[in-house]
Amino acid sequence: MLGYTGACAANARTRPDSPIPASAGVGLKPAHYQHILEHRPAIGWFEVHPENYMGAGGPPHRYLEAIRERYPLSLHGVGLSIGGAHPLDREHLGRLAALVRRYQPALFSEHLAWSTHTRGFMNDLLPLPYNDETLAHVAGHIGEVQDALGRRMLVENPATYLRFEDSSIAETRFLEELATRTGCGLLLDVNNVHVSGTNHGFDPAAYLDRFPMRFVEEIHVAGHVRREDDLGKPLLIDSHDAPVADPVWALLEQALQDTGPIPVLVEWDSSIPAWDGLMREASRAQQILHARTTQEHRHHAATA
Repeated sequence: MLGYTGACAANARTRPDSPIPASAGVGLKPAHYQHILEHRPAIGWFEVHPENYMGAGGPPHRYLEAIRERYPLSLHGVGLSIGGAHPLDREHLGRLAALVRRYQPALFSEHLAWSTHTRGFMNDLLPLPYNDETLAHVAGHIGEVQDALGRRMLVENPATYLRFEDSSIAETRFLEELATRTGCGLLLDVNNVHVSGTNHGFDPAAYLDRFPMRFVEEIHVAGHVRREDDLGKPLLIDSHDAPVADPVWALLEQALQDTGPIPVLVEWDSSIPAWDGLMREASRAQQILHARTTQEHRHHAATA
């Protein structure tokens, strides 16, 4: 009998209809709880980091429950460490499963990264070597997560600042293999593509041309900061604390040409702006989605 992962892998090319609309969403932050409940802004959905809601109760859950009654939710994990060398933290996975049962999010996603070593968590999402050994290891962890949650997870492409000499598989191919083997979906973060492309000297647009778009169920955009490395070369940091840069908006437009309209999240996780500032970013994402939707409708009308 197939478990969840085996059953999904048999039909890995099929993208299920998402309860989250093909619209712009934003991360849910405590600074905006009251405004959201009082004004019910016209936003398509909210994303939350489950690690912030793993306590049994209290004000965070009261607000989240009230907002969940009005808007679809997505959970975006930062603590599973699916690329870690050690077994998954079963207690953490159990708390995550309980949160999924409680709130029934439309989507759940995690990062292609690791953040644990022997014991404890590091406050970063660290890169992996892309080779056959890592592929089998990460695929096994994804299978465990999907079986524990009873649902498909999405895996996000990382922002990276170094690469491993023993990587023998291109990142786009690595993600495609993960999706094919496990039945997981993919979360395409186009800011991460721009950050990594600048840091490593590859063309972000060409990277998107190679990306396995048929598995993508959600897209992220975010802000970054520009620094210089010790040699004076540009170094971008995936900081999530600034408006989305124009090259990232352009990558979003390119990606939507292949995926069609799907959920797009504006990430802003520190130096949180007032609600109006966040909505300006979400409105631009929504305009790009609307333009793509209109383009599709015109194409269908012309070929009908």
